[in-house]
Amino acid sequence: MEYIDNILFAVLLLVGIVLFAKNIGKIRRNILLGREIDLSNDKPLRWKTMLRVALGQSKMVTRPIPAILHLFVYVGFVIINIEVIEILIDGVAGTHRVLSFLGPLYTFLIATFEVLALLVFAGCVVFLLRRNVIKLKRFMSKDLDGWPRSDANFILITELFLMSAFLIMNAVDINLQGLGYGHYEKLSEAAFPISSLMSGMFNGMSPETLEFIERFTWWFHIVGIIAFLNYLPYSKHLHILLAFPNTYYSNLENKGKFSNLDSVTVEVKAMLDPSFTSPPPPETPMRFGAKDVQDLTWKQLMDSYSCTECGRCTSSCPANITGKLLSPRKIVMSVRDRLEEVGKNIDANNGTFTDDGKSLLGDYITPEEIWACTSCNACVQECPVNIDPLGVIVDIRRYLVMEQSASPTELNMMMTNIENNGAPWQFSPADRLNWATEN
Repeated sequence: MEYIDNILFAVLLLVGIVLFAKNIGKIRRNILLGREIDLSNDKPLRWKTMLRVALGQSKMVTRPIPAILHLFVYVGFVIINIEVIEILIDGVAGTHRVLSFLGPLYTFLIATFEVLALLVFAGCVVFLLRRNVIKLKRFMSKDLDGWPRSDANFILITELFLMSAFLIMNAVDINLQGLGYGHYEKLSEAAFPISSLMSGMFNGMSPETLEFIERFTWWFHIVGIIAFLNYLPYSKHLHILLAFPNTYYSNLENKGKFSNLDSVTVEVKAMLDPSFTSPPPPETPMRFGAKDVQDLTWKQLMDSYSCTECGRCTSSCPANITGKLLSPRKIVMSVRDRLEEVGKNIDANNGTFTDDGKSLLGDYITPEEIWACTSCNACVQECPVNIDPLGVIVDIRRYLVMEQSASPTELNMMMTNIENNGAPWQFSPADRLNWATEN
């Protein structure tokens, strides 16, 4: 029975890692349902983009206040979890503060963790106030109704509890050190700049009570982190992990440059060059554009899992600002929701997708949303992790035009004019220079 805690900890850790790996495997499977696209070019620029945008958060600074708060939470939460290394060793080996032999370096690290924990706590409080008291417009949109809004609040509250547990654990530890109780070895007071201010709350408690609180908060902290890790695959906070590969595989072309469809390129070459030999047709007929998530590229599907739901794209969208139905954030979230539904369908049918009579277009995204887009790329410019909502919109438009002939009347008139007159307007080419002869 002496090692029951260590065995329990090891089992909990193993189960947590296995579950996380299983869920990440499903997400990887879902992403790879998308069409192949080659994004292996210009690796130096891709690394530079990832370091600048994902690690350096260069696109966050356009809004300084949330950028600073996010930096507190991002840097604090990541660095504080370095302490998890010590917790893992202590949990498996049954030791206590096993890395304290590092001396001054350990003092510096714990002190840094405590300051960052306080900054994380402050940042989360402000973010909760912005969402639930100040109620910023981009957090009140109806596309966040239900689970997305609850998810954001749940994560922020969880981080508050985790930071509180960490600081309380240290505060109680200080009292136990002062009492010379058990294995609680005396450490430098400089290691606890924040928790030392809290330790007075626990004066007068018995050593046994203090030890119970210290053990409870220790377990709460590590179990909370393992639970948080396994919650990530179900949360928008998966961007903590996917922001890095997503920015690495960013579109390096100039914004607004449309991609060519291979199938269309082949047809044009065949018409213009009689000597051109068309490649053999694919076994599965190629779809023009995208109707469902399987028609999108794997990068577009990765975009959907990388979305932070911050709403910067939607708040900058001129169509949305003028009251139209389009929300770039909702477009990306709809791709993820449909992809999750397809993934569950595959799981339920022994690894094979069975037609469920649904599709991304129609059941999740309406033509009205798609045609409201002005193709201005404001959403692409604003996204802090280089998501491209416009790419999804353009691919669905291609499907509507090229397979359904379902483009708006105004667009049909324009294309007819281009075909007949060589210009978007209803004027004969012979009359094009009449303006120059008018008095």
